[in-house]
Amino acid sequence: MISVTSAQLQAWLAAFLWPLARVLALLANAPVFGSGSVPTRVKIGLGVLITVLLVPTLGPQPAIDPASGAGLLVLAEQVLIGLAMGFAMKIVFDAVDLAGEIAGLQMGLGFAALYDPRAASRVPVLAEYLGVVASLVFLAINGHLMVLAGLAESFRSFPVALAPWGAPGLRALLEWSGRIFYFGLLLSLPLLAALLITNLALGILTRSAPQLNIFAVGFPLTIFIGFAVLLMAALALVPQLGRFVEQASAVMLGVLGPAR
Repeated sequence: MISVTSAQLQAWLAAFLWPLARVLALLANAPVFGSGSVPTRVKIGLGVLITVLLVPTLGPQPAIDPASGAGLLVLAEQVLIGLAMGFAMKIVFDAVDLAGEIAGLQMGLGFAALYDPRAASRVPVLAEYLGVVASLVFLAINGHLMVLAGLAESFRSFPVALAPWGAPGLRALLEWSGRIFYFGLLLSLPLLAALLITNLALGILTRSAPQLNIFAVGFPLTIFIGFAVLLMAALALVPQLGRFVEQASAVMLGVLGPAR
């Protein structure tokens, strides 16, 4: 007859519960995985499957009762680590949304909005278009595999333990989050430059021909030039997004601080 003691049951529960908390937190906040269009059951099932595959490769877990105060602190730390890692990758997609909002506003399409299942809210149509492109690029360069590889590596560089999350990791996350404005402006800069020249040309045209209806001419012209620039910049946009995703995959481990 096989007998299981309460100590063994607690050890098995801890060995599975704490890694599962980090995995689920990352999947809930990571791009594509955490999309609102992905059912919650799928996310939970995928998290359980990943945890079952990871647990045999992990070292022994700390001998702490999961229901104790120390166990709850460890659980909360794993959730924060997973959220931080997912947020580090999500910064790239937030920058793409920002670039789409800036470009759409300059093109006069700021009023046109669609429901975005990734953000679970209404976003400008141009931001939605760039978001779809970013998601396709993310999958094309195996960004989802980079996320899973970073998750597995995080358990080696920052294993489950009752130890505080270091300040260097928080500082790296804050510094990386500030890059959202840099990436957003960099992605929208070609379009902004083209539309600035267009608006200057329309202003000169209005001064030279006051009888011209600038609203009837300028609005469709601005939209046409905006889409033309987007089409021409598409070849440069894709590799740039790929580089951003690769940087984000490196930052995923950087937010954990120095290796332990």
